[in-house]
Parts: sequence; structure tokens; C-alpha cells
Amino acid sequence: MNPFSSGTRLRDMIRAIRACKTAAEERAVVRKECAAIRASINEDDQDYRHRNLAKLMFIQILGYPTHFGQMECLKLIASAGFPEKRIGYLGLMLLLDERQEVLMLVTNSLKQDLNHSNQYIVGLALCALGNICSAEMARDLAPEVERLLQFRDPNIRKKAALCSIRIIKKVPDLAENFINCAASLLKEKHHGVLITGVQLCADLCKVSSEALEYFRKKCTEGLVRTLRDIVNSPYSPEYDISGITDPYLHIRLLKLLRILGQGDADASDRMTDILAQVATKTESNKNAGNAILYECVETIMSIEDDGGLRVLAINILGKFLSNRDNNIRYVALNMLMRATTLDAQAVQRHRATILDCVKDSDASIRKRALELLYLLVNENNVKPLIKELIEYLEVSDQEFKGDLTAKICSLVEKFSLEKIWYIDQMLKVLSEAGNFVKDEVWHALIFVISNASDLHGYTVRALYRAFLTSTEQETLVRVAVWCIGEYGDMLVNNVGMLDIEDPITVTECDAVDAVEVAIKRHTSDLTTKAMALIALLKLSSRFPSYSERIKGIIVQNKGNLVLELQQRSIEFNRILQKHQKIRSALVERMPVLDEATFSGRRAGSLPTAISTSSGAPSNLPNGIAKPATAPIPDLLDLSSDDVPAPSSSGGDFPQDLLGVDLSPTLAPSGAGKPPKASTDVLLDLLSIGTSLPVQTGSSASDILSSSQDDKAPFANFNGLASLSSLSANATSPVNAAPMMDLLDGHGPGPQKPEENGQAYPSLVAYESSSLRVMFNFSKQPGSPQTTLIQATFTNLSSNVYNDFLFQAAVPKFLQLHLDPASSNTLPASGDGSITQNLKVTNSQHGKKSLVMRVRIAYKTNNKDVLEERQINNFPQNL
Repeated sequence: MNPFSSGTRLRDMIRAIRACKTAAEERAVVRKECAAIRASINEDDQDYRHRNLAKLMFIQILGYPTHFGQMECLKLIASAGFPEKRIGYLGLMLLLDERQEVLMLVTNSLKQDLNHSNQYIVGLALCALGNICSAEMARDLAPEVERLLQFRDPNIRKKAALCSIRIIKKVPDLAENFINCAASLLKEKHHGVLITGVQLCADLCKVSSEALEYFRKKCTEGLVRTLRDIVNSPYSPEYDISGITDPYLHIRLLKLLRILGQGDADASDRMTDILAQVATKTESNKNAGNAILYECVETIMSIEDDGGLRVLAINILGKFLSNRDNNIRYVALNMLMRATTLDAQAVQRHRATILDCVKDSDASIRKRALELLYLLVNENNVKPLIKELIEYLEVSDQEFKGDLTAKICSLVEKFSLEKIWYIDQMLKVLSEAGNFVKDEVWHALIFVISNASDLHGYTVRALYRAFLTSTEQETLVRVAVWCIGEYGDMLVNNVGMLDIEDPITVTECDAVDAVEVAIKRHTSDLTTKAMALIALLKLSSRFPSYSERIKGIIVQNKGNLVLELQQRSIEFNRILQKHQKIRSALVERMPVLDEATFSGRRAGSLPTAISTSSGAPSNLPNGIAKPATAPIPDLLDLSSDDVPAPSSSGGDFPQDLLGVDLSPTLAPSGAGKPPKASTDVLLDLLSIGTSLPVQTGSSASDILSSSQDDKAPFANFNGLASLSSLSANATSPVNAAPMMDLLDGHGPGPQKPEENGQAYPSLVAYESSSLRVMFNFSKQPGSPQTTLIQATFTNLSSNVYNDFLFQAAVPKFLQLHLDPASSNTLPASGDGSITQNLKVTNSQHGKKSLVMRVRIAYKTNNKDVLEERQINNFPQNL
């Protein structure tokens, strides 16, 4: 016989395929066999149809396409005999799915078989329908399935219940048709029918609230009674698993009780006794018993209970933590994390066991236990727990130190009762795992240290000791170097000694040596070396006798390949050589940081790069008034345009390169008035001359009138983003004479400035129930692209607004400059207002309109308020 004819037996084909040594040989065998099957199908060979379909099913399992045999399934299903139908239904479930259009043709055959007198054929149809039923088939065949739920044979009832689950999942609207039938199944004695009936009821409750209420009222008592009978039943070999009667039915019943008791106090009360009985009588030395206990605990946690059962459930989970099986411990930790929201006090009793799990050898157990322990920490237990965690940090694995360090740092910051305790714990963490500490953590530590003025001496001595023993921890080195630079004199002179400290002798040479070690370590990164250079500069003022040695260390970096270090070295060396008089003032200790500002910036609520203004300017150490302005556009993602903003420096190359507008150096702050002292200091620091003689006319006085008050013309000194608040175009028509000297007498002649007298209507930029913002517009003569905006803020509420702050951002084709606000306190009920001037330069004037996003922050009744708005309705031609 031809080995690839349609008469080949299935076992012969399987043997031929298994004998193949390569994938190519296997494909060749399958290809020949498929060709023979196609030929047999074309000949309508009925004798070997079932054999061909069996071969196709094996070929399908191997992953080859068998779509050409789908119609053979339908022909076998339509046959009269049971063997043919069995093969046909098996092929139907394997070769087809609910998305196949061919499946529509089998609906009539299924309906006939569901009504067949042979219960085995009925079982085949139910099995197939339960596996590949589509929504259309569910609607057509639901009445037959519902009728079969009352069939005399338990196997048919069981299969009908499973098929009903598929139907209600496909068509939830049919759920109400199965409620009464499902309830009758809960009274079955046959465990197979009972377990499928329980599952059907559970799925009905999920898709139908009507079914949920029905089962709560009618079936809860019966389910409790059934579960009690199973718990108290004697040994039954038919259902016994590890000495427990039918644990699968136990679990299904507990899951259904959990659904019924969740959110219903009456149903929960009726099941509390049986849940307590299951929790106490079930043995936990077998896996089946642990599965039942776990479901029982989950049910107790989900239902409405007064707390007594929850304590029992949490104690069971505590026993799970002592189990040797990692899977059981892992699910117990997961459940305990949920239990902390319900009864944290009961979970606290197992804190020692959870802490042992943190030290487990299994990585997943360690991580989950650490997350649970993090939830259990409070003000009462934080100190002993942090002590235990830090001790374990010393011996923990490298891959676990990152997570452990992050949790410890978070807990220490969250529950820092005293600053000295916070500093001590953070120093321990830095000493053991400083390389795993994130930047924001050690930034926060420096902030706390700088604000704890009475602990400066103690902290710098503790850091010096830790630095001597743990120089490999990068973050520790950074913090230590910063503190030595700030408080090196306290370290040497033992200022602020505490009773808990051991005496230590540190000379000026030792302090400089420590910083030198930090800067010369081959493992130190750029940040550490830069901080060390700053510390050396500060120590040169603190320790004048070691100034030359410090200078020598700094000079060694003048040729450094890293530009940042090279620049710092050159600048600091210049300060040491040429600016001895201002060095002490330049390297004074850092001022105390404002806690609210630091917390806000760390949380992201106060973006540091947005153009902001406050009521009063701040004073820099060198005496320059610095209003808090920063004309930085496109920071709030307003721009979809990549056109760069034009430079206001008149195209001068160095100015464009640095992004700095130096045009105010050519314009006096007032006609006939000498420049202010603060301006001289600033210009001297930047090496910018101011000796050019400038002649101004009446029109120039008008243009510059906005800068003749007490505002410094260099309002944007913060970051040197843009030094000018005036446009160079405003001064060029009237300052042509001195410009001729720079251009060898070939500058442009004087021109009469254009008058721009167009008036623009006022705009209500923002209005809410509590605040109104009004914009008034004006233009500078000769500069149509520049718009001056006066913003007026009015408080409409009955509460005073403090710490008033206005922020704005614009797209890239606009340039924005904000002057300081007239005040940072806005009176209540419109009794006064705050004004603030803005200047907007539109590089696409005439092509694009102004657009601006504003953010207003203030404090009222000790509560922070933040309001935002995008303004798109500016007048045309601005």
C-alpha cells in the first residue's frame, strides 16, 4: 500500500513523521500526506473520511495549515453514527474557532444533536458548543441548553452548566434565563454537577446584579449548609485528596460566598460561623489544606466583618510566612499587603516574621516583604525597624541594595522625628550603600544639614570620620566634601561638640588632605571633582595659611581634559591671585534654604525654569538687586514652531554666541544721570565698558522712560539667559553718532522714528470666581513687533492672597520679558490690585498672533492655590 494514500493509518503517518531527521523532511512528508487527503476529499471518499480528519488534526497540532479540511468536519457531524460524530466534533473544536464563517453551517446540526435521544451524542454537542460557541449560536441554542440543565443524567447536567457559562459570557442579556436553573443545581448531591453549578452561579453574579441579589436572598443559607456538610463529612475515597474531602468544591464554594458577602452585611453574618470553622479545622500540613485556608482568608478579607475573623485570617497568614514553601510565603505576603488597609494592628504582630522574610535568600520574597514592611512602619516602630534594615544593608546582596536603600531613605525622611537622628541614619546609609543613593536623597540631606545650624560641627565631624573609612562610596564623598568646604573651620576647632561625640583632632592640613583625596580619586566623577574644587576655594578663605597649597591643587586641573573642571580651575585660580579682597565675601557659607521652596521644587510644583516674578526683588551677596525674572520661552510646550527667536543684539557675533543682549551698555538709565552703582558692579564683573558718550534726544527719553525708575536694567541676570530688558532697535536711531566710531564712520544717518499711535482694546485675560486678570496693550514707536502689556490683577474674593506669583510662557517665535510685580499681596474684595509689566517681541509679526500660557499661584487661608489658563484671544496685529 502506498504509505501516503488515503488508506494509510494515522499511526503509520505519525511513525513516518517521527522518523524524519530534518525539518525539511518533515515538511515533505506533511506535504505529501496533505496532497493525498485533498485527493480523497475531491473523490468524496466516505470510507476514509474519519481517518483523513484524524490525520488533519495531528497535522494541525504540528502547526501546518489544514483549512481545506474544515468542511469534512461538518460532513462527519451530519453523519448518523456516534464514531463519525465524535471525530467530527473533535475536528470542529480543533480546526475551527468562533470567528470562522463556516461555523454558521453547523448550528442546525448542533440543535438536532442537542435534542438527540442518545445522551452521548448530546454530550458531544454540549462539549463542542461550550468550546466554540459564538454570540449568534448562543442566542439560537440557549433554550436547548437551558432545558438540558434539568436532564436526568448528571453528566449531561454538568456539561450543560459549563456550556451555560460560555453562553452568558458571550451574551450577558441571557443571564436571567439561567438564574432559576442554576439555583436548582446548588441542591445537587453529585459533586461534579454541584461544582459546575457553583461556578455557573458565580459567573451569573458577575454579569447580572439581579442574579446577585437573588442568590444572596435565596441561596446563601443553602451554600453555608453545603459547605458545612463537606467540612464535617467522613472519609470518602471517591473525593478524598490528602485527607480532605473534595478541596476543589471547598474552594469553589468559598469563592461564591465571597461574591455574595462582599458589600452585604446580612449575607456576611450568615457565613461567619462556617468560615471560622473552615479556618480552624482545616489542616495546614498538606498543600490542599493550604489552598483551602488561602481561599478562606481571602473570603474573610472581602466580606463585611467586625474584625474578629480578620484577626484569625491574619494569624493564618502569619503561619504561612513560617512555611518552607516559597510559593505559600509569597501569596501570604501579597495577602498581608491587602490586609494592612483593613487591620494594620493585627499585621503588626507578625512584624518580626516579615522582617525575617526581608533577609530571605529568594529575591521575590525579599522584595515583597520589603514592600510590606514599608507599609507597616509608623512613628512608634520606625527606629527599631530602621536599625534592623540598616544592619541588614551591610550584608545584603548587591542587586537588592538599590531597593533596600531607597526604602530606608524614604522611611527616614518620612519619619524623621529629630534632625540629629535623620542625619545619623543617612550617614549610616551613605557609608554602607552610598553608590545606590539617588541624587534627590543626598540633596535633601545637604538641605537638612544647612538648616540645622546647631548640628553643623557634629555633622562635619561625623562625615569626616565616615569619609576616612568609606571613600569608595561616591555619594558619601560628595556630602563630606561639601560639608568640609562649608564648615571646615568648625571641624578643625571642634565647634559645637555634643555629649554623645568622641573627641577628634583634625588639623587644617588634614581637612585639605581629605578634599585632595576626593579630587584625585580615579573613581570620582565630574560632580564630585567639581564639588571638591569649590570646597578647596572655600577652604582657602577658612585656612589662609594653606592658601598656597590649595592654589597648587587647583592649578593642577588647569589642563584637565574635562572643560568644566578646566574652567573652574582657571576661574578659581584667578580669584586666588587677583581678588583677595572679595574672596572672603565670595566664599561665605551658604544661606539657609527656604524649606517650602525646596520642597516645592523637589515635588515639581515650582518649576525653576519658568519665567516668574515675585513682589520684591532679592539681593545678591554683591549688592546687586535681582528681580526674580527669567524670560525663557516655550517651557510649557506651547510651541509647535521651530523658528528661532531673533537675537535682540543687532547681530553681534559674541552676543549671539552667548545668548546675551548687551544693548543697555550703550543706553544710560536716564538723561544726564550717571549709571547706578549696581550697574557698574555688574558691568565690571562681566568686563563690559560703559564709557561711551551717548547723546539722547527727547524721543530717546520717551523710549527709555520705562527704565528710569528703581528697576535695574539687568533684570534677567539669573543664569545670564538674556541680560537686556530693552530692544537694541529702540536705541539705534538716536545713538547713531557713537555707533559710527565702531563702524569707522560708516554707520547709518539719523532717522526720524516712526509714530505708532494705534490703540488696542483692553483684554480680560483670565477671570474666575476669585480672580480677574486684565491686559492693557501699547506699542513702542518704531517697533511694531514689540508689545508692552500691563497686567492688572484684582482679587474678587473676601480673602487676602499672599505670596502672589505670576508665571508665563510663550512659543519659540515670541520673546517674553517680565518686570517685577508691584506687590506680592493682593487685597481682598477688589480693594486694590497688583500690576506687572510684560514685554513681548513677535518675530513673526504680521504672520502669527500672540499666544501665551499663564500660571498664577498664591496662598489663602494657609492653603496653596494654583490656576492656569492659555490665552489665545489677543487683539490682531500685536
